[in-house]
Amino acid sequence: MIRDRLFGSALSKERGFQWRGAGDISRIEGFSDNVFGFALTLLVVSLEVPRTFSDLEETLRGFIGFAFAFALLFLFWYEHYKFFRRYGLEGNTILWLNAMLLFVILFFVYPLKFLITFLGKVFSRSPLTITLDSGTVLPVIQNDQMVSLMIVYGLGFFIIYLIFTVMYFHAYRKRTELELSETEIIITKGSIIAHGANCCVGLASIALVWFGGIAFAGVSGIIYCFIGPLQGVLGYRNGKKVAAVLQKTASPE
Repeated sequence: MIRDRLFGSALSKERGFQWRGAGDISRIEGFSDNVFGFALTLLVVSLEVPRTFSDLEETLRGFIGFAFAFALLFLFWYEHYKFFRRYGLEGNTILWLNAMLLFVILFFVYPLKFLITFLGKVFSRSPLTITLDSGTVLPVIQNDQMVSLMIVYGLGFFIIYLIFTVMYFHAYRKRTELELSETEIIITKGSIIAHGANCCVGLASIALVWFGGIAFAGVSGIIYCFIGPLQGVLGYRNGKKVAAVLQKTASPE
């Protein structure tokens, strides 16, 4: 499988965590890979081969947006991959949580694609209109519809990370059965906090446009830029805890 060639040797040696699902790919993971692949296809399925150079230029203007959308879906896939590699969990609870996750991701693709395409037009200073086959020119989006767009996007983002949070909490509840070490428990707790923090960012974005209206639509999008620094701080603090335990374990009595 592609996932094994890309990550099998490197990430199966995660510091402080023994991967319990590093063997054969389960049917849940195989099915999930197919769904993620289909989601990526939905990002480009409506793109036609450019008929003129002007069409090609228009397509190239959307490249950065497509790259961002691809990176976000890849991030979701990677978090999914890492969870199943770490714990190797299956069972009914994980089965249904995974099904809900895939369902939301498929639903999330179109709001994501629309938002990225719209932002691409804004930053490239392209006309914010579309021309129908009948020749009618319509705006891509009305001002009052921006609120609904940001709420839909925020809900999808929130629910995806909420499901990841619940999945990691489920793994934490099974820490005795899984025989998680001290460092593995720290990493599991850290993952719950990290995904929960992303949930809070999504909720904050929704709250801004819900109560502030169109005036806060831009701010509700900018707030997602705080995810990088936030995850960096949380990852650094969690890494120090893991390093302290590993150093303590390695030190002679």
